Amino acid sequence: MRIDTLTPAEGATTAKKRLGRGIGSGLGKTSGKGHKGQWARSGGGVRPGFEGGQMPLIRRVPKRGFNNHFKKSYSIVNLSVLDQFDANSVVDIAALNDKGLIKLVKGSVGLKVLGNGTITKALTVKADAFSAQAKEAIEKAGGKAEQI
Repeated sequence: MRIDTLTPAEGATTAKKRLGRGIGSGLGKTSGKGHKGQWARSGGGVRPGFEGGQMPLIRRVPKRGFNNHFKKSYSIVNLSVLDQFDANSVVDIAALNDKGLIKLVKGSVGLKVLGNGTITKALTVKADAFSAQAKEAIEKAGGKAEQI
């Protein structure tokens, strides 16, 4: 095999339209552009979103919403999930991810523990943020809530 013998796969390419080559081609005379008008002219046509001069939809509909570029998004876990770990073990984002217990949020800044559910074992939980209820429950069970 040589590089000069390589060709695209069968059906991968289509022949270009040969416009204005007689009536037998089906694309003679006006070359598929019809008769006169803006679309038949050289450089003719309108930009995307143009609605013939009426106020376009994009300008008729009011602007709404706001995207905060400084928002911190966390991968979230509840206390009920932490209870699946063995007593006296260290729970961090890597351990939770290995067990498939959290969903890593794109662009997340770390792990946040929320206080939904109960915890019965003493665990060392390492996270970027804790709710007050979660921190209290972990320490009440004899564990440690370490903020990274």
